[in-house]
Amino acid sequence: MDNEWTTVEILRHSRHDWLNKIQLIKGNLELERSDRARAIIEEIIIESQHEARLSNLKMPQFGELLMTENWQPCAFRCEFEVIDTIKGCSDLDETITAWTRELFTILNESLDGFSENVLTVSIFETNAKNIRFTFDIEGSRKEDDSLMRLLSQPLDKLERVSSEFTETCVVFTLDMKI
Repeated sequence: MDNEWTTVEILRHSRHDWLNKIQLIKGNLELERSDRARAIIEEIIIESQHEARLSNLKMPQFGELLMTENWQPCAFRCEFEVIDTIKGCSDLDETITAWTRELFTILNESLDGFSENVLTVSIFETNAKNIRFTFDIEGSRKEDDSLMRLLSQPLDKLERVSSEFTETCVVFTLDMKI
């Protein structure tokens, strides 16, 4: 999934995303659904705040990966939230980015592409020495144990805190020492 984006490609994708959002607002206003239009605007504001916090984590590779994943053809939609403003850690950028890229590859292979699958990544500081990453995958998985193998591998600089599996949901949490 490595993609070297040119400035023009980044601007093209960003413009496309913004035009979609504006058309949603415009369509709802034309249908006289101003409450829904206001809700969409609020969603955009919250999403922009999370993007700003992600950009401030001093983890540019990880930020780029999360912010551009939906520009790739993939079996899931990627959402993220950065809870509270945290300092991040540039020393951990490569480790979490490589691990998350591997996760994305596995998800693309193990999720049913005909279902609505969503990965939500939540990032927050647990204390002054740890950043916690929670990955919540909702959707339809194929019979495949590659995700279980990834989660059972030893993790460099990462500590697995918990994991929970159901038929349509997988949630696991990783801590990184900063």
